[in-house]
Amino acid sequence: MLQISKLISQGAGLAPVLVKRASTLELDWDVRQKSRFDATDSLGRQLGVFLPRGTLVRGGDVLVAEDGSMVRVIAAPQAVLRITACTSHGTAFDLTRAAYHLGNRHVPIELKPDHLKIEPDHVLADMLRAMHLTVQEALEAFEPEGGAYSAGGHGHSHTDAHAHAPAATPAPHVHGPDCNHGHDNGKTDAIKPVAIQIHPRKPHSH
Repeated sequence: MLQISKLISQGAGLAPVLVKRASTLELDWDVRQKSRFDATDSLGRQLGVFLPRGTLVRGGDVLVAEDGSMVRVIAAPQAVLRITACTSHGTAFDLTRAAYHLGNRHVPIELKPDHLKIEPDHVLADMLRAMHLTVQEALEAFEPEGGAYSAGGHGHSHTDAHAHAPAATPAPHVHGPDCNHGHDNGKTDAIKPVAIQIHPRKPHSH
């Protein structure tokens, strides 16, 4: 059995020609959410995958075997429920509501601009239909959202220049006796300093 302990997310940094030549491994989500599993690639090789715990394997990822060979992962089509807004009396916001209720139940969800996908569940299907959503069975690849802090979340770091730290908000100006600008007609005029001369006091004679 050929062991694999390295994963290159989406084949980042690899020459496309090398990825194209790699053997393939078609896996459904039930297997790809595991960090340790056995599988057989397109060349018939028996693979033992041992990745860091918590690693999610995505379609398009490249596994590197102990002999240096590469295996490209394909997300296998599987049974899913495809959820869309009702075209007759629903709105796109209905999908947001559906994602909220599914998320409260910790259901893995694949988020798309115009639909959601979940694994088959007749109870959830009934709930969604009661919310006036259209639920259809389909056979498609399933790539659920990994979560903001998961090892399989989106693939870029926020330590770079576009980090989403909020901009500092300047402290509000408070007008008081020491305020040094006026507000006539919306104009700001600095008060000119006035020189004050202090004469030393003569000692008092008795």
